[in-house]
Amino acid sequence: MSAASAPSTTTPAPAGNPRSRVVIASLVGTSIEFYDFYVYATAAVLVFPTLFFPNEDPTASQLSSFVTFALAFFARPVGSIIFGHFGDRVGRKATLVASLLVMGTATFLIGCLPTFDTIGVWAPVLLAVMRFAQGVGLGGEWSGAALLATENAPKGKRGVFGSLPQLGAPIGFLLANGLFIAINAAMPASADGTANADFQAWGWRIPFLLSAVLVIVGLYVRFKLVESTVFRGVQESGTVAKVPLARVFRTSWRPLIIGTFGMVATYVLFYFMTTFTLTYGTTGATAGPLVPKIGLGYSRGEFLTLLMIGVVFFGILTPVAGFLADRFGRRSTLLWTTAGIAVFGLTFQIWFAASHGPITVVTFLIVGLSLMGLTFGPMGALLPELFPTNVRYTGSAVAYNVASILGASLAPTVALALWKADGNIFLVGLYLTIAAVVTLVALFFVKETRHADFGEAEAERVLGIPADATVGDDHVRSSGSLAP
Repeated sequence: MSAASAPSTTTPAPAGNPRSRVVIASLVGTSIEFYDFYVYATAAVLVFPTLFFPNEDPTASQLSSFVTFALAFFARPVGSIIFGHFGDRVGRKATLVASLLVMGTATFLIGCLPTFDTIGVWAPVLLAVMRFAQGVGLGGEWSGAALLATENAPKGKRGVFGSLPQLGAPIGFLLANGLFIAINAAMPASADGTANADFQAWGWRIPFLLSAVLVIVGLYVRFKLVESTVFRGVQESGTVAKVPLARVFRTSWRPLIIGTFGMVATYVLFYFMTTFTLTYGTTGATAGPLVPKIGLGYSRGEFLTLLMIGVVFFGILTPVAGFLADRFGRRSTLLWTTAGIAVFGLTFQIWFAASHGPITVVTFLIVGLSLMGLTFGPMGALLPELFPTNVRYTGSAVAYNVASILGASLAPTVALALWKADGNIFLVGLYLTIAAVVTLVALFFVKETRHADFGEAEAERVLGIPADATVGDDHVRSSGSLAP
């Protein structure tokens, strides 16, 4: 892609203008989608092993639960292909509405499912189907939200604007797990650790059923949007790709490979720091017949609280990383961060060698999730910038979601297998370090994209809109691209 002109110094439109609406719509949508995804991730640790995969061996039940957790990651590339096709042919707005509906419906239905005690083997089968549907929905969500923000960003601020939809991940996590903590407080486990009967019967369903309310809010916000100027330029010029997936593989296979492996460490880090640590943190501190591995021995409410503190730092560092990516470049920001992830992985066992106290645990979570914010933030701009406008939805979605298979789908399962019976997790951290090295190699092949032509020149040629115009300018509003 050709280099774009220097970043514009035009003043952003006032608060409440169409650009603010775009940012809100992208952030609300991703927050809801990630809420749905994390509700399942938390339940996969705390509830599903006993309700849907009853087994005398707790480890076997946990592994079965993690298998359905992984299933969504294999569904996400399917969603990226389906929604990417329509996102590049029909438009970003309609596709984002559809992905939100798919994800929200699947999450709501999980909350309605009967358990193994009621319908036997059909319970885990139906759970797997709904989890697959969740993956399909999320496979189309992230890329569309990132494009919604970056294609409407001012010049020189795509990194910051691209990081804002990324905030949906920590916000969704906080919403999902905060709700689980509140429910757990209202329905506490007994002194011997036995789960509350009401929580097992119906309390765990509440976060899933509430998804319906959140989806209605998300749809309301997104229906008020219209298509981006950049994509309208592609439509008006007649350069819409007939088969976006085929065109991506034919013309953009290099950035597809680089973008995919460039996301691997991000995924491994996040699911180690959330899903695996939740298992490790809530497993008993002493081994026994029903507890074959040694963990930190926290109650689920205690550990979720510590985890949420770490996720706050994830949220804070995400837009900071977007700013750094605009200031110093996407490539250099990610190279330094990924090197930090590699070093962090080598320290896993050291953190807990002397103490399992809450200060040690929360510091470990803060460091890991701060690194997560620094690596996740720039991806909202980098992946879309690797692809031309007419295949940008498909290309960035496929790269993002294939990386989820390589980095996230099996991460909790692999971590569980590498975790030694005596509590040693050095090999778990080593796995993260290896993933970081893979990502470092991919990032060395990335060319800096912060000044890349994002299609503004084509929009200017076809629609007569200056490439450096702000969304609040009158001539942009009159074009109808982002007008209310």
